[in-house]
Amino acid sequence: MPVVSVSMPAGLIERLDTHAANHEYTGRSEVIRESARAFLTEFDDDALAAEPLAGVVTVFYDFDTHPVERQVTELRHEYDAHIVSNDHSHVADYCVDLFVLESDLEVIATFVGKLRAIEAVETVDYSLVTVDSIGQLQND
Repeated sequence: MPVVSVSMPAGLIERLDTHAANHEYTGRSEVIRESARAFLTEFDDDALAAEPLAGVVTVFYDFDTHPVERQVTELRHEYDAHIVSNDHSHVADYCVDLFVLESDLEVIATFVGKLRAIEAVETVDYSLVTVDSIGQLQND
């Protein structure tokens, strides 16, 4: 198997090692492989690809990292045509941005990927639902 070198903060490596030990992985490489597989198939849902979607995306980052807030804001402007609603809040020492998007799978997946690529963003979570299913829920 080829070897890949990856740079990451020491704290993340410690978390990987702890996770590997707590869940009986053979080591951090196995955790990384499993994570890569999950990440690469995350938006690989053919059933959603042709559907109009509503997505809720939450972003957490440290309050004191002002360049991050600027990068998130720039991304919000870039995707303004797809963002239905946006809220910025503070929880403890963190900024929390909540985005509601209405678009297709490719646009929402790219938006999530760009948020995750911002270096100091700690977590990005999302949920997706087809726009058609929202109306069906109201009729049930």
